[in-house]
Amino acid sequence: MSVDFLEALELDAPPQDRPKLKRKVYERELGRLQEELVRLQRWIKHRGLKVVVIFEGRDAAGKGGVIKRITERLNPRVVRVVALGTPSDREKTQWWFQRYVAELPAAGEMVLFDRSWYNRGVVEPVMGFCTQDEYREFLRSCPEFERMLIRSGIILIKYWFSVSDAEQERRFQSRINDPVKRWKLSPVDVEGRSRWVEFSKAKDILFAHTDIKQAPWYVVNADIKKRARLNCIAHLLQQIPYGDVPWDDIELPERQSGVGYVRPPITDQTFVDEKF
Repeated sequence: MSVDFLEALELDAPPQDRPKLKRKVYERELGRLQEELVRLQRWIKHRGLKVVVIFEGRDAAGKGGVIKRITERLNPRVVRVVALGTPSDREKTQWWFQRYVAELPAAGEMVLFDRSWYNRGVVEPVMGFCTQDEYREFLRSCPEFERMLIRSGIILIKYWFSVSDAEQERRFQSRINDPVKRWKLSPVDVEGRSRWVEFSKAKDILFAHTDIKQAPWYVVNADIKKRARLNCIAHLLQQIPYGDVPWDDIELPERQSGVGYVRPPITDQTFVDEKF
């Protein structure tokens, strides 16, 4: 990672003491990081790596924004996002990790989990969606499940996005008043807002059981979205040693001759109205 990038972020300064990140700096560094992500993507494909990145944290902490910036310039056939909804009646009877196992990467793939099996570690026990026995079993089995994934050759990286009470409140209010963001505010988010302390306690218990040496939790200070995005992507790039994969030389062939081809009349086709 470049020295200029680290200086631009002023990583040694406390978040509240750092000056506002200028848009030009943000866009320049994001572009540079996205170039590196393309290099990482080619390396993953070339070396047949299997990478899983988990994004967890409080509601409105900015997980989705980071995921969008990571995938923006990448090939969805190599880097894909998994955001599973509420389990079906059948899935509720399965082993808890079963539907997530089906989404794990094959060689040459990176999977980004926008929430993951950790729903049972925080959301479900706080909201009463699972029994205490199911919750305790998750805390017991999750570390072993992740060690098993790592032994199988999967690179597992876990991020927890931390947002303050005041900043979460500001973002919730923004979602309520913005018609293009309103869908982000689910009934569970609203209910969870009144259980801030319970979520905090559940997170502390979760870390005590699952912050393991083989797959530690990396906490992202997410109060400032732009900084959180750059910091998270920069950190992700540091977790997987990668190099350049040479591109094959491409020489465009001559366009096929149109002799003998008669194009149908334009009036036979239905065009989209050009309103802009």
